Amino acid sequence: MHDELIARAQAWLAEDPDPETREELAELIDGKALDELAARFSGTLQFGTAGLRGELGAGPMRMNRSVVIRAAAGLAAYLRAKGQGDGLVVIGYDARHKSADFARDTAAVMTGAGLRAAVLPRPLPTPVLAFAIRHLGAVAGVEVTASHNPPRDNGYKVYLGDGSQIVPPADGEIAAEIAAVGGLDDVPRPEGGWDVLGDDVLEAYLARTDAVPAPGSPRTARVVYTAMHGVGKETLLAAFTRAGFPEPVLVEEQAEPDPDFPTVAFPNPEEPGAMDLAFAKAREVRPDVVIANDPDADRCAVAVPERDGDGWRMLRGDEVGALLGAHLVRRGARGTFAESIVSSSLLGRIAEAAGLPYEETLTGFKWIARVDGLRYGYEEALGYCVDPEGVRDKDGITAALLVAELASEVKEQGRTLLDLLDDLAVEHGLHATDQLSVRVEDLSMIAEAMRRLREQPPTRLGGLAVTRTEDLTQGTETLPPTDGLRYTLEGARVIVRPSGTEPKLKCYLEVVVPVGSRDDLGAARATAAELLGAIRRDLSAAAGI
Repeated sequence: MHDELIARAQAWLAEDPDPETREELAELIDGKALDELAARFSGTLQFGTAGLRGELGAGPMRMNRSVVIRAAAGLAAYLRAKGQGDGLVVIGYDARHKSADFARDTAAVMTGAGLRAAVLPRPLPTPVLAFAIRHLGAVAGVEVTASHNPPRDNGYKVYLGDGSQIVPPADGEIAAEIAAVGGLDDVPRPEGGWDVLGDDVLEAYLARTDAVPAPGSPRTARVVYTAMHGVGKETLLAAFTRAGFPEPVLVEEQAEPDPDFPTVAFPNPEEPGAMDLAFAKAREVRPDVVIANDPDADRCAVAVPERDGDGWRMLRGDEVGALLGAHLVRRGARGTFAESIVSSSLLGRIAEAAGLPYEETLTGFKWIARVDGLRYGYEEALGYCVDPEGVRDKDGITAALLVAELASEVKEQGRTLLDLLDDLAVEHGLHATDQLSVRVEDLSMIAEAMRRLREQPPTRLGGLAVTRTEDLTQGTETLPPTDGLRYTLEGARVIVRPSGTEPKLKCYLEVVVPVGSRDDLGAARATAAELLGAIRRDLSAAAGI
């Protein structure tokens, strides 16, 4: 076993094109670091609907140039098999370690396979790549990013020609082509022959953002903005300037791209502490709203002043999703409103009251983006699609513009975004959401929790009877199969699923409490908080987490 492991590692080393990972792997082989070698050679990173994502390093279970070249060769073979062998593939990348290398390798593989390849001019937001696919008439797109994962990670996200991320069966077909790739020396990788795009693609994206705020709407909101050490700053500032908003005040310590993300434990606005510097800046300059992008700027986080003074409150993704949906309704938006099943049911109430079509999808924008007639879609994990004709994916830049427009509107009225949330609660009932999210080192803990819940499904959670239990692996009338469980309770809903991109088990909780008038809001919030806490406790016990 030991000899076979060393032999596999040596074979990988012999064709690794990257001096850094070659040196790293050679040291592990020379030092006979068998446990570490076993971890890296226990299989291969699986290509799925999120593409690839994993820790940087040598070996088939890590993200590296060898793995990326194989992924690109598999994608090229898939496109050729679909009769698109002379099509254009657009490639974007963020500012993480190795992202530019992975983008260049992808361009070389596509060119060597007879496709046309074009690379964005520098690290830019993921939504610019999603826009460019449709704008340039490409047959596919690749974004090299690990979004808001830790600094040691990178990833590889694949889009097809409609500008949406891949879904089954395309992911499985591409994975099969990747598995069929032989030695790396058999993959042609010319030194050139692809295009490096100019700023005209970014300019076309920015011109598209001009249509996001309504003509003549107020543009007075003062914003504190953090790019979270990612690639959002330049594009967001340009979009705000074009729209005529005051220039956002930057969180300087996090404004420039830095792949080490030195000021945050996790570069995700939802993680504890990630927004501390933004709140410090907000206390200093007293803006109307704080806006954060994640490192590849496809997500948008929002914080607002507390009603009682100095504090700042992060809005939940569900709160922002409902606020933007209601704002678009007031602006006369037509078309289908959509969200994932793990997001708050409030959007459905808003759409129903407005007489608009509404759809629920599986988790992930790859599903939301495919809804027929989509006008607005969101997911509770801070993802909002406010201009689906331009970007068929979540877009943290255009979402920030819409947030700034809404903040300007309420400012002119002497009101706040919290007042608007109160309006929605009075009109549709208080929809309160929470999440039980458990990060694990050992992935078997997630499988064990799901097994327990399937074998011994809870009959009561938080004192409420479970009226319906659905195992989503079977699919439903409206949803394809997925690994998840959905519990319907009297006045509440719970969904449990493994994360598709991180080693986490995620549980999404929602309670709906009727509200008679604004005077009832305090009591309704207290009731909701108590219920959510009780459901969390019971669910945690039932899952053994």
